[in-house]
Amino acid sequence: MALILALPLQTVSADPSLPVLTDSTSSTISLEEEYRLGRSWVRTLRGQAKLLNDPIVKQYLHDLLWAIAPNSQLTDRRLELVVLDNENLNAFAVPGGVIGINGGLITAAESEAETASVIAHELAHLSQRHYAQQLEESRRNRPLVLAGLLASILVASADSQAGTAALSTTLAGSASAQLAFSRRNEQEADRIGMQTLVASGYDPYAMPGMFSRLQKSYRFAGQRAPEFLLTHPVTESRIADSLNRASTLPRPNNLHTSFLYDLVRQRLRVHYTQNLEQLHAQFSADAKQDNTPKNHFGRLLTAIALNRPAEAGEALHALPDQWRQHPYVQLSELDLLLSQGKNQQALALAEELAALYPDSMPVRYRYAITARLAGQYQRAADTFRALITDFPNDVDFWYQLAETEGLSGQINAVHLARIEYYLLTGQMDLALRQVEFARRERNLSHIDKARLDQKEVEIKALRQQMKEDLS
Repeated sequence: MALILALPLQTVSADPSLPVLTDSTSSTISLEEEYRLGRSWVRTLRGQAKLLNDPIVKQYLHDLLWAIAPNSQLTDRRLELVVLDNENLNAFAVPGGVIGINGGLITAAESEAETASVIAHELAHLSQRHYAQQLEESRRNRPLVLAGLLASILVASADSQAGTAALSTTLAGSASAQLAFSRRNEQEADRIGMQTLVASGYDPYAMPGMFSRLQKSYRFAGQRAPEFLLTHPVTESRIADSLNRASTLPRPNNLHTSFLYDLVRQRLRVHYTQNLEQLHAQFSADAKQDNTPKNHFGRLLTAIALNRPAEAGEALHALPDQWRQHPYVQLSELDLLLSQGKNQQALALAEELAALYPDSMPVRYRYAITARLAGQYQRAADTFRALITDFPNDVDFWYQLAETEGLSGQINAVHLARIEYYLLTGQMDLALRQVEFARRERNLSHIDKARLDQKEVEIKALRQQMKEDLS
């Protein structure tokens, strides 16, 4: 089990007020209670964990999740994706439809299908309401169990070793019974997750393949296993079971082979590298030996980061047309122009991309950033406000809007954006303080004052709700 910006995923939900037939867990905790608890907790996570703000990675995972979720057994599809800026392999599902993914999951997997298999597995935990089942089995006090489990995940997101210890302590009570129940949950999530994987057009063998590689990679003494293996134990029998199950399922005729996975994975490899020079040399050598686009793209990214425009241009021109014409690769060309201080040329390219791809979140985001660098503050602010309309829970967008409004001298707008930022990150005291700062501004209209009064009421209500849910 195991950032942020949380992407506001589309809502395709069943009516949570309707009872789930044959679902005995609803007598312990309802779907609506799970939803409320999850949303209270995710505010805390946003405020304390490091979130991955790469818009391309976020959009890719958003699209992947929503390619899989409709084929799952979820009845309440009010999902929220949280992408953690953590290179450790991890993914988690939190009651209430919160799906968390570490950036390290993509670098650890070797194909989109393997990444999809983990997401399908986590969706199965949610659809089968394993958290509620565990509550019913243990008969413990609900808030204490939830708070302990979620706190361990939160600690793990910031400190892997401390998180592992906290999680072990949380799950230590009634060890034998809980372990058996956990195994049943994992088996069920494997079975249902694999069905979801196949229904989404992926190879069922991706799941046992991922499990097998993980076990081999972390079996040696002295190498600490990632949180995912600590919370989802992989045994020989589990791998064998998943292989047997995969053999009974049809393999889709048209397997997913999107090059976007390679593109995103290379971006994350560059993001997490500890030695940029060494990685650049590796990409360059790989590109000579294996003339594949992903190696040239990796070389392009590292050359830009190392401020070697000539090498970056060479790598860019070595890419096939399918790659060069994709907006995500053209955004790397935008980065190259910015790294050379060519802000006006970069703005022209950003404007062209925004006109061609008006619905692309990464394109719109980079357009706003480029416009701001070029001193076009109003255009940047307008774009960020439009993004927030579509992605109201993305805290990075609110942060960037506040920064942009500040540069353009719109102080009241700065206060409002910061208030929303603090609300989404669970920092209620800072949100209230920001309301007070806003009230000190001159020339506030009656509408401005009423809006601040309403925000104060909202903040206090949310603070009380979070206290009841998580304390």
